[in-house]
Order: sequence, then C-alpha cells, then structure tokens
Amino acid sequence: MVKKRNNQKKSPVSGRESQPYWNPYVAGVGLGLTLLAAFVFMGRGLGASGAFTSLVSWGVDALAPVHAAANGMFNQYLEAPGGHPLVDWLVIQILGVFVGGLISGLLASRIKPEVVRGPRATKSRRLLLAFSGGVLMGFAAKLARGCTSGQALTGGALLSVGSWIFMLAMFIGAYAFAYFVRRQWT
Repeated sequence: MVKKRNNQKKSPVSGRESQPYWNPYVAGVGLGLTLLAAFVFMGRGLGASGAFTSLVSWGVDALAPVHAAANGMFNQYLEAPGGHPLVDWLVIQILGVFVGGLISGLLASRIKPEVVRGPRATKSRRLLLAFSGGVLMGFAAKLARGCTSGQALTGGALLSVGSWIFMLAMFIGAYAFAYFVRRQWT
C-alpha cells in the first residue's frame, strides 16, 4: 500500500501548517473561467506585459515628457482611454494578481521569504539568473507583442496561429536552454 505523502510544513510567518496546493485541473478550469469572464465583462483577454509598458511610459513621461510625446510607443500609452497610463485595465489586473496572490499565500500559510535555488547556486547567482531571465522575457514579450499569459491564454484561446507558434517556440527554447543551466538545480 502506498502511503500518502504529507507535504504540509509550518509557516515561519504564521506558525500554522501550510495548506496543500490546489489540484491542477481545478485550477486550470478556474483560470479558463477567469479568461472567459475577462472576455465577457471587459471585452478583452488576460495579459501582463502591457501593464509594465504603461508603467514605463508613465515614468518616461515624468522624466522626459518631450521624448515620451515624440515616441510612438510611449505616446500610445500616454493617450490611452482613461487619461492616465496607470488607469489601464492591465495595470489594475496586475495589481489584482499581486494582491490576490498575497491574500491566497497568507490564507494558505505559504508566505515565506526565501530564495529558492539548487545546492550549487549561490543566492546572488540565483537572483542574477532570475533577473536576467525576467529582462529577457520582458524584451521578448515586447517583440512578440504580448507576454506568455497574453499569447498563450488569450491568443491560444482565440486560436491565433502566431500565439501558437510563439508558445511552441518558447517551450522549445526553454527546453534547449535548460540544458545549460540545469547544473544550478542539481
């Protein structure tokens, strides 16, 4: 007989036992319903990279307004409906994701300040790799005209050929690159 593994640990913050993770199929259905609700109520899908572009556009406008006004990319975010680049659906969505994740982590006793890394990686190396990967993904998201959540969830749900090609290329690239960084995790 196989014993059920108990993966619950005490949270260093609350002292309570952490709750188990959700079943991935239930979470997937919940994500699909969230995407459907976004289409029904907001008229558009989910994504994240546009929120960061709005933030950068706002920052450039604050520091160099002439440059921001003359730049087509920044200007389209500065002249967005709502009058201010930070009053955008994607910015509010990202704030909601952050707050929702924080509340979920607190309720499940899974908030723990740590740097997750392999035994061969130092904390600074892990943070450098994470930051570099984030910058690379942000750059790629701008080139691809959407982040992985926008391309995979929204574009994939709309059966966009470009989104499916993007996702296949992303997974192939990730698996190919994993060979070079796997030593950090073993």
